[in-house]
Amino acid sequence: MALIVLAADKGAPGVTTAATALAAVWPRPVLLAECDPAGGDLAYRLPAAGGGGVLNPGKGLLTLGATARRGLEAAQIHQHTQKIVGGLDVLVGLTHGEQAAGLTWLWGPLGRSLAAIPNADVIADCGRLGAHPQLADLIAESEQVVLLTRATLDHVAHLRERLQITKAHGVVVIADPRNYRGSIEDVRRIVGPSVQFVHGLAYDPKGAELLRGQWGGRLDRSLLIRTARDLAARLVSHR
Repeated sequence: MALIVLAADKGAPGVTTAATALAAVWPRPVLLAECDPAGGDLAYRLPAAGGGGVLNPGKGLLTLGATARRGLEAAQIHQHTQKIVGGLDVLVGLTHGEQAAGLTWLWGPLGRSLAAIPNADVIADCGRLGAHPQLADLIAESEQVVLLTRATLDHVAHLRERLQITKAHGVVVIADPRNYRGSIEDVRRIVGPSVQFVHGLAYDPKGAELLRGQWGGRLDRSLLIRTARDLAARLVSHR
């Protein structure tokens, strides 16, 4: 249905947490895909379905890449996904950046396949941009590109530079709840009309920690999830 890329320039501020929170509250069927060539850690963060065991870090993007050299189709993706507690489908990423060296050919076909998955949106955690130029082949297949930033001078300066070379549809500010709206407005003024929207997501370490456990209850009431719902609605409305 739609491939939505989340990424950042400097330090990848909360991209994985943001992608996970969004996928947890997404209003339609969704796949969370860990597409960071530098390696990911969803396998070590999120509990597997069926008893809350651990995800298999060896099943995901690495096994998909091993079977896709003769061609990759959307139907193959779900053969390499896993379910976490709560029922969310996850495509676990590489376990370390060195594995990306043998998969430089993968990102374009992966992007096309993720964008073509029927009956589900895909939220792709692409981590930090710049170190792996081949990731641009995946990003080119996306319907929306959303860049994350903190509201600090250095992060916003890097964001402005990144927006000059990366076509992004929106910016999400990881904002301190004590100055939530003010931080978003500050970034909106700086980036100006270069993106379609600037939205926020609460900086909420306690909520982020709850994502690692049994979902529901306190997590549903956390600032992270409450602002993630608002952000999900905004992203869906911009399609």
